[in-house]
Amino acid sequence: MSKPAVHFFLENVKYTLKNKTIIRNWINETIIAEGFQLEELTFILCSDEYLLAINQQYLNHDTYTDVITFDNSEAPEMIQGDIFISIERIQENAKQFKSTVQHELCRVIIHGTLHLLGYKDKGKAAKALMTQKEDQYLTLFNAALTKTAV
Repeated sequence: MSKPAVHFFLENVKYTLKNKTIIRNWINETIIAEGFQLEELTFILCSDEYLLAINQQYLNHDTYTDVITFDNSEAPEMIQGDIFISIERIQENAKQFKSTVQHELCRVIIHGTLHLLGYKDKGKAAKALMTQKEDQYLTLFNAALTKTAV
């Protein structure tokens, strides 16, 4: 079996993703911690307009969003998917929540990954669990970042 892969691409946006190796390892560790196995995961960092077009075409939603997740898994417990993230929404969210762009991007990266792991965010209880899981895994990411900075 080939090595699990996490890919990052840019569409209609200029952005430099820092700490790619740490992010890849963190995503894989999150998936393993949840009892799944990573097959392949592609993150497409894009513009608002690019993601809006996807939202309209595939989900019939005419709204801007920060993330859209497509599950391409063919086997149970195997994670394979495409996660589209609007860098413009991330930058706006970072300002709104008084956070850094990197922190907000990682929150959305793990949010999309958690969707592939079966977590939902519709309804109060589901949203609360999703936020708790995001916070849990962001803590692990921050610990990994701190470890490499030492």
